[in-house]
Amino acid sequence: MIARTAVAQDDISGDGTTSTVLFIGELMKQSERYIDEGMHPRVLVDGFEIAKRATLQFLEKFKTPVVMGNEPDKEILKMVARTTLRTKLYEALADQLTDIVVNSVLCIRKPEEPIDLFMVEIMHMRHKFDVDTRLVHTTYPLMNPKWHFHGYWVLNLLRRAENSYILTSNVSLEYDKSEVNSGFFYSNAEQREAMVLAERRQVDERVKKIIELKNKVCSGNDNNFVVINQKGIDPPSLDLLARAGIIALRRAKRRNMERLVLACGGEAVNSVDDLTPDCLGWAGLVYEHVLGEEKYTFVENVKNPHSCTILIKGPNDHTIAQIKDAVRDGLRAVKNTVEDEAVILGAGAFEVAARQYLVNEVKKTVKRGVQAFADALLVVPKTLAENSGLDTQDVIIALTVYF
Repeated sequence: MIARTAVAQDDISGDGTTSTVLFIGELMKQSERYIDEGMHPRVLVDGFEIAKRATLQFLEKFKTPVVMGNEPDKEILKMVARTTLRTKLYEALADQLTDIVVNSVLCIRKPEEPIDLFMVEIMHMRHKFDVDTRLVHTTYPLMNPKWHFHGYWVLNLLRRAENSYILTSNVSLEYDKSEVNSGFFYSNAEQREAMVLAERRQVDERVKKIIELKNKVCSGNDNNFVVINQKGIDPPSLDLLARAGIIALRRAKRRNMERLVLACGGEAVNSVDDLTPDCLGWAGLVYEHVLGEEKYTFVENVKNPHSCTILIKGPNDHTIAQIKDAVRDGLRAVKNTVEDEAVILGAGAFEVAARQYLVNEVKKTVKRGVQAFADALLVVPKTLAENSGLDTQDVIIALTVYF
């Protein structure tokens, strides 16, 4: 149960798992003292319920409202992110990631809509150092040597394209075999050749429509044209696209396609019929980065993005995993701040103030259960003081006098 509580805390808040486990352990420790004296557990549980409701009421008074609106206070959000990240990473790296985390949440935020953190892609590259972690608007591993194929790289054409129109599509640009068993018979080579051409005609027509759109929007300028397709593109189609100067990427993941549309604009099309320039997105830079056997496609310098990628770099798997966990927690903390429009003081301030409130305000027959709950709250400031090398009792007394 304690483990499930910590997991739920991490999933929702992104931080506070250690404090939650400490509080539960201290609550059980306080309860054991009263139970050993002969008190019935039911009385303690009733006191816990009363203390919980009273603490939530006090929280509404104690919290500090923060007005977000259309232009959120970035300094407040940075303070929240920095507080979360510094508990998991060393100070210099935490401060660097603070801006990345805040800008990521603000990038995907839309007015009057809940924030969807799935629109922030967290990718990692075992490359360079942890301080090289950065924010880009889209970075997708659109190629894996086992199943992806990039026609323009194979043909030694462009590896870097600037000022590119982006067509995101979910159209099959390869010859599909019949789903039912069928046989075709021919008596000479001419008939076989005619059958092959007929089989290719439908796919070639789709490719030609894409080429026509490219010629329409790129004529008279130096702009490039990029096709990112969720389905397959066979070699003959890739050859046609490459000869027309079109960069083609196939078998992109569905989640990447959704983020790509939000980042670059345009629309994801399921058919090449009636293609218009309004279907196209835009990116100032598209290029390939090769790291070992992996090839990554970067799409950057986009206009008004609502999706982004945090590219985590590190020299080893442990460092990457550590940064990844910290970034996830920071994203959740900033998201909750934006949605709740409130913050509370840290460093055990709320726990001490809530304890004083419970002791002074709640006076009922279940006083001992409330007292146990209140005393358990002090485990957080006590632990913080002990970890800071301070005298625990002096710190608690000073905080109690202050509140």
